[in-house]
Amino acid sequence: MTETYDYSQIAPEGNIFLPKECKITHAKQVTQSERHFTLRYADGSNVSFEPGQIMELSLFGFGEIPLGYASSPAREDTWDVVIRTVGRVSTALNALNEGDSVYVRGPLGAGFPVKEFQGHDVLVVAGGIGLCATRSMIQYITDKRGEFEKFHLFYGARDPSQQLFLDDIANWKVSKDVDYHEIVDNADENWTGNVGVITDLFSKVTLSADTRVIICGPPIMFRFVIEECDKIGIKRENVYVDLERRMKCGVGKCGHCQINDKYVCCDGPVFRYSDIQDLEEAL
Repeated sequence: MTETYDYSQIAPEGNIFLPKECKITHAKQVTQSERHFTLRYADGSNVSFEPGQIMELSLFGFGEIPLGYASSPAREDTWDVVIRTVGRVSTALNALNEGDSVYVRGPLGAGFPVKEFQGHDVLVVAGGIGLCATRSMIQYITDKRGEFEKFHLFYGARDPSQQLFLDDIANWKVSKDVDYHEIVDNADENWTGNVGVITDLFSKVTLSADTRVIICGPPIMFRFVIEECDKIGIKRENVYVDLERRMKCGVGKCGHCQINDKYVCCDGPVFRYSDIQDLEEAL
């Protein structure tokens, strides 16, 4: 990171390290390991962020973790996050309920360049918890549907019990605004949909070479989705990848997310694939 990095872009109030108290207005266990929260600022102030940006969510005595905003930025008073129980901080956060306080630093990082998608077909490819990181953009597109052309959404999960945002899925299946396709790695006795890997869904749609693509999910998924985009002729400069999973401190201090000369938390987490395709550690 260079010494000329403009921190005012991520800390308009001047202090990038000062968290702000938030209240939990809704809490729901959505899978065995994921919990869905709706938050609002304790002082009643509005929230402002771009699709794809992240926050640092903390609990005193335990620490903080980076999370993507998982709801539309068009909502000014509340926002959503989904937390997977994997460690000490996430376990403590996922024990909280409505009325409890948490603390937020953010928004941080660079989100999706919305203007680059306007007027074009858009494809979002989300694997597993990658649906959380892309949901802010998905909701933004549906909120402002007239600004975009065809909108395709691919969602893959390990099995039906791991699917997130079931209410959203039910709406997407019947919506005229979203061409929604889903798949699971392993079906159960009640599953009647697609079974396989997420790239199998490319055979279900006709995509133009001018489509803008967003990819977020397990690291192994990226390469195969990009190969499918290459076959269609989609330019790699029109493919955007979300590398939120690499982030730690959110402000370029710890070096955890460094990829060669780039810091995911400052230069990303959203990148054009063409900008990082030659960086060995990127994916």
